[in-house]
Amino acid sequence: MTVLPTAETGLKVPAVAGLRSALDKAAQVVGPDRISYPQAGDGEAPATTLGPNVSLYRSRDVYGVIRPRTAEEVRRIVELFARPGTEGSLHAFSTGGNWGLGSREPARDGAVVLDLAGLDQIRDISVADGWAVLEPGVTQARLAKLLAGTERMLNVTVSSAHTSVVGNALDRGVGLRQQRVDDLVGLEVALPNGELIRVGWWPTPGSTTPVYAHGLGPSLLQLFVQSNLGVVTAAAVRLLPRPDALRVVRLNFTPDRVEPVITEIRRWVGQGLTRGVVKIYNEAAAKAYDSAPGQYLVHVCVDGTQEAVDALTAIVTGEATRSGLFSQISATDATDPASPNHDVAQRVERSYAGDPDSTDVLFEAKMGRPAARLDEDGGFLFFLPLVPFTGAALARADELLAQVHAETGIRCGATLNALSADVIDCVVTMKFDRLGDDTDRAHQALDRLYELFAAEGFIPYRLDIEHTDWADRLATDPAARALVQRLKETVDPHHAIAPGRYA
Repeated sequence: MTVLPTAETGLKVPAVAGLRSALDKAAQVVGPDRISYPQAGDGEAPATTLGPNVSLYRSRDVYGVIRPRTAEEVRRIVELFARPGTEGSLHAFSTGGNWGLGSREPARDGAVVLDLAGLDQIRDISVADGWAVLEPGVTQARLAKLLAGTERMLNVTVSSAHTSVVGNALDRGVGLRQQRVDDLVGLEVALPNGELIRVGWWPTPGSTTPVYAHGLGPSLLQLFVQSNLGVVTAAAVRLLPRPDALRVVRLNFTPDRVEPVITEIRRWVGQGLTRGVVKIYNEAAAKAYDSAPGQYLVHVCVDGTQEAVDALTAIVTGEATRSGLFSQISATDATDPASPNHDVAQRVERSYAGDPDSTDVLFEAKMGRPAARLDEDGGFLFFLPLVPFTGAALARADELLAQVHAETGIRCGATLNALSADVIDCVVTMKFDRLGDDTDRAHQALDRLYELFAAEGFIPYRLDIEHTDWADRLATDPAARALVQRLKETVDPHHAIAPGRYA
């Protein structure tokens, strides 16, 4: 990436005179060393400045990257780019770890990228009351380290420890305790009109108010989740109570038993025998957890007081044994050093207990390389549908994955996250060799997954940058989508923020 003086940005197109002016003014806000420009391409469009992405999606053309350090700088930049005649838009990311869905890339060409990693302050925290105010650059590892040894913990995701807490929650990522969007209780947002507003709950100096996200009247917080109505500069997030004790029961079963096993596990979840998110891995996804070859793997977390954990562990293992469905049942892998799965099981339990493991051992085992090298070396795609938590529905999802494998040769990993007794978040992963001929087949597989799962009624809850048009195609009610567009026209009439991204 080449950093050039603002007078020599390489922007040769006369139509972007307003954009050039906005970039020059942005340099005055953040300092010229905080803006990077691409070299001008051979044609009219600028060259990309974002580098490769792990999914090998087409690299978008961008006009530059701005790296603010404060919410006030973001507010001023958003206001600059929302002025009539700017001819450009802003695409914001937190730490850029949106792997499999686009990494740092915007949905469309012609954006100016707002890199928020420099907004990395934990502004305020109350362990007693269970909340923290975080900026987008704060990572899982940093917050978890601050909470170590306290009565509160972070709702950890199984992605890299060095990913953004706020960014993942805003795209409805899933943690080990619950969906991350449920952790959000308040947001600070820079609007195109130059305002910096706070929606939902926010700490009030000198006053102890209950942490309640909805407030009075219409709740505005969800307007800024998977949204391009403003740029989030901070979030108030819940800190969860840390259990006295915790155990993860590990179960294996054969692929021919998917339907009855799912039915059995759903009963456990519905009857309150588990805590956190039950995770079910197909054969491909289970490999990273030292699972027996050709077997599915289940992680069932129980926690609470030591007495409750002992009782629930006995109940879950007893239910699993009586069902006759499981080939292996273990509740001692994490505590028995002689277990061949001891190290992995310990790391899994620590993750459920709020430790994302700053060494990223499990993450690297799953991805095959460190987080810092994923975009340069990896090949990886995500597909994220929601599926009813029934044996029949998940057996059908398994059949669809087998169909995609038969059609494209791409074998998909699948992790089923039980968000409740009724809904499964089905995390489908496709790894491919970016140097071989797998890339085209992997992208063909992704297209087929969208088609097949949508036809079945299994709708994705997150979209990658090549399938943003599916937000309209999958809308339950076109009138509701039209309302979203009217809100966009009202709040951001010049489409300064991330056009094409969800709304």
